[in-house]
Amino acid sequence: MGLIHEIIFLYIWILIISALLSWFPSTNQSGGLASTKHFLARLTEPVLRPIRQIMPRPRIGGVGIDFSVLIAVVVLEIINAVI
Repeated sequence: MGLIHEIIFLYIWILIISALLSWFPSTNQSGGLASTKHFLARLTEPVLRPIRQIMPRPRIGGVGIDFSVLIAVVVLEIINAVI
């Protein structure tokens, strides 16, 4: 069970890092930041896409806020606590 806990913990950090990197624009499509963001998106989108389809983005000040990462982290923490 320890390995499962570690994988969940690592995936939570991948989600958080991916969310933080989304705040920074990448000017070069082939640069290191763009490559990192693309790699992290490939890891996180299979989990985040269904959450985004279920939950609409609330509009605050004309900007849609994406809470899918927060929901995914909470669900993964609950799963980690139950296991």
